[in-house]
Amino acid sequence: MPGSIPLTFAAAVCAAALASCATTGLSDQQRLALYREHAGQPQRDFRYSRQLTGWTALGDEALAVWTKPNEAYLLEFGGGGCNGLDSASTILITNLLGQVSAGLDRVKILDRPPGFNLTCRIETIRPLDTKAIRASEKALRQARTAERDAVPPGS
Repeated sequence: MPGSIPLTFAAAVCAAALASCATTGLSDQQRLALYREHAGQPQRDFRYSRQLTGWTALGDEALAVWTKPNEAYLLEFGGGGCNGLDSASTILITNLLGQVSAGLDRVKILDRPPGFNLTCRIETIRPLDTKAIRASEKALRQARTAERDAVPPGS
């Protein structure tokens, strides 16, 4: 299926995203705030080569997608968000000739029962500073480790 992510790849990416959430200890809202902090100005569209290198659900409101290892976009949804996105294992992003456009294209959650695939309209697209996100996540992990290590045993 054009534009879809193979199930095993999607499962591996999802597991990595969950591990990342666990290691930073952030809620979906906190992670979304972190990604918004490192997002550029909204843009109309982005090039999509029909395969993502990764994606991370940020609650039901937004999705971060990696088109290349160091190129990512924050996709935010209108109309009440995208219910069930944070538990999805397979997604599809609609596009026209390799161009994903805000207001026109959608994210489809494909792991619902047949005939019940959910589609969510992409309201805004913002480029992400992937290096800054990684640095912030690393700093948060280090702070949590230092905080944990500072607690005396038996407290």
